[in-house]
Amino acid sequence: MDGSAETSRRVACDASVVVMREGRDSAVLDVGRKTRTIPAAIRRALAARDARCRFPGCTARRCDAHHITHWCDGGRTSLDNLVLLCRRHHRLVHEGGFLAVQDEEGEVTFISADGRRLEPSPALQSRPEDELDQDIGAHSLPCWDGTPFNLAYTIDVLRGHEPFGVGAG
Repeated sequence: MDGSAETSRRVACDASVVVMREGRDSAVLDVGRKTRTIPAAIRRALAARDARCRFPGCTARRCDAHHITHWCDGGRTSLDNLVLLCRRHHRLVHEGGFLAVQDEEGEVTFISADGRRLEPSPALQSRPEDELDQDIGAHSLPCWDGTPFNLAYTIDVLRGHEPFGVGAG
């Protein structure tokens, strides 16, 4: 496809609603083929599942919802057909020749424009809640008394001049 067609497909990754499948808590889980727009409940579930851009090695948290099987190609607006991608990687998938493919278990793999499979990045590690120091804050900094930052004073000190009004006597 030409670039303008792919740009149109990328821009059309979001848009309106009719048939909906809801969970037990009335959260919308699937809006079928009538709409490309991602309902708030699906968007929250997607953010909870993916947390960040799923492109290997990317840690961006500000992301678009991407239909793995594009809506124009019969893809559904459902959690199992969506993945989070940052703007840069979303553009690569739509306009840069990269593919996002999903296997039977739901795992998403990215294929480069030259056909190479990109290896998934290891999961980000975080410290357990009980290991976090709950007492970290401004009061724990021994050299700061809470005085607001004074930019003019800082510039004067860095320039090596006496601060305005100091030493005049």
